Amino acid sequence: MVGAGGIGCELLKTLALSGFQDIHIIDMDTIEVSNLNRQFLFRQSHVGQSKAKVARDAVLKFRPHINIKSYHANVKDPDFNVEFFKQFNVVLNGLDNLDARRHVNRLCLAADVPLVESGTTGFLGQVTVHVKGRTECYECQPKPAPKTYPVCTITSTPSKFVHCIVWAKDLLFTKLFGDKNQENDLNIRSSDGASSSENVVDVFERKEDEDVEQYGRRIFDHVFGYNIELALSNEETWKNRNRPKPIYSKDVLSDELAHQNGSVNKNLATDDGSLVSAMASLGMKNPQDIWSLSENSRIFFETLRLFFTNRGKEIGNLSFDKDDQLAVEFVTAAANIRAASFGIPLHSLFEAKGIAGNIVHAVATTNAIIAGLIVIEAIKVLKSDIKSYRMTYCLEHPSRKMLLMPVEPFEPNKSCYVCSETPLSLEINTHHSKLKDFVEKIVKAKLGMNFPIIMQGSALLYEVGDDLDEDMVANYAANLEKVLAELPSPVTSGTVLTVEDLQQEFTCNINIKHRKEFDEEKEPDGMLLSGWTQPPSALEKEDKSISNGASTSDTPIAATEAEKDEIGIVSAAKKRRLSDIVDSELSNAADEARNRNQLQVIDDEDDLVMLEGNSDGYKKKRLQ
Repeated sequence: MVGAGGIGCELLKTLALSGFQDIHIIDMDTIEVSNLNRQFLFRQSHVGQSKAKVARDAVLKFRPHINIKSYHANVKDPDFNVEFFKQFNVVLNGLDNLDARRHVNRLCLAADVPLVESGTTGFLGQVTVHVKGRTECYECQPKPAPKTYPVCTITSTPSKFVHCIVWAKDLLFTKLFGDKNQENDLNIRSSDGASSSENVVDVFERKEDEDVEQYGRRIFDHVFGYNIELALSNEETWKNRNRPKPIYSKDVLSDELAHQNGSVNKNLATDDGSLVSAMASLGMKNPQDIWSLSENSRIFFETLRLFFTNRGKEIGNLSFDKDDQLAVEFVTAAANIRAASFGIPLHSLFEAKGIAGNIVHAVATTNAIIAGLIVIEAIKVLKSDIKSYRMTYCLEHPSRKMLLMPVEPFEPNKSCYVCSETPLSLEINTHHSKLKDFVEKIVKAKLGMNFPIIMQGSALLYEVGDDLDEDMVANYAANLEKVLAELPSPVTSGTVLTVEDLQQEFTCNINIKHRKEFDEEKEPDGMLLSGWTQPPSALEKEDKSISNGASTSDTPIAATEAEKDEIGIVSAAKKRRLSDIVDSELSNAADEARNRNQLQVIDDEDDLVMLEGNSDGYKKKRLQ
């Protein structure tokens, strides 16, 4: 088992009660208070402890004679290699992210071990079976990418509250509390290049003799006042847009109120991290209230003060966590102040947390249903009953009295670059893009490799590993900063690069095609990866290609996925159809689910990557 969260708890319990005798479970997470409403193996006293270990101990209390081994670790750690996976008869996934799912899929393919994949979101769920050479692998069909926005939209022309959340979470929070050396687009302008980088460095660096209140006001005035004025200086940008209003601290927070704000905090703040809350300090109790601009400003200053006074040792290493109350309060306040500046409706902390944390609330019953279906498929796998394998989808609304829709597995996609080793193609400006761009945006972000080796023929361009000597590390580091055409073995149009991950035992070839220009809005990465060759009937129906984007300084910011209309919802109609033999009632159920726009991606404890039902896409052969 990989994952001991919402699905994992139900799954471990069901496996134990179904007679499974030898179970290994991997999970890197620790138990949080928010887990307790559905992850029933955990109790309040377990908060902060390993999920895998506590789940094991809980199940052994009512099934003491079975063997359960727990690993409090990341499944991507080197210890969990192909040899490790070869010892198992079947692998069961209860993961919450695409990257780990792809990693496990490749290890299972390399180890030739069947994989049962799963996911839930709200009332929706799915279970799929993947057997090397017999069914499609987890990556045979492209997964919907997170919605991304160009940097200029986030930094200069937001029009929706989600834009403000992304700005507050990924840019401002990181700039103030995260890695100071990390590149940040906080001051990038849309097209005029009017970026005062030196000024930004001075502003965000707290001076030695500066108290927190002075620092907070300076930051506030810079990001909500000065930066907005700077954006307004580009008249061309605002010809067809509503002009934002600069907001300065003196306009929303009087000296008397600021003084009172600080006094309240000093009396209430404690060393107990669980009590560090700006809302508690200011006596604001209801997270569903929508704060006024003045209240948001007070929360902004209060969170900043509490971070520096109570959590100063963490500053410089923090990243946003939806379970960090102070972080959520800061992001909510900053996003609301920015929203007020741009005439966007304000939101409550409850709403903002859902958007910032990509939260779609989990339903325990769905997890239980999906866990049961996983065990049913696992039993079929152990019996080698291939003809009985089913991919099963749980629907929110019954169609002709059906809530569960079983589908026969499909054969491997011959165009899959993972299990069929089909070459990929990459359009890129080889005279402009660096090897570093290729590694970060393609090899890691899109291909999901952790320890990549990049070769051109017999020439080694890049490698990572603990066994490299200093000269090799320096050489590869130097290569990263070179443009592709200027590498020791130049990469130009027509070059074929071989990219390999030794841990995953996964290799793919990428055909390079030089392209001079890219559309900044549609192709913000400055490169285009392709290789999903689909039959004509599917291609005719495709309106757009979907590509992943990473949140780096040169790429678009990934949007949160709580706003359904903003998500790249991939309808099954775009890619597959059941066998003609499948009962028409199943077809209607799938169509109904699709028409309700319930095929979606979320990223909660139990992530549903894709619901794949019947559709009008291309026909695929059933598994015989």
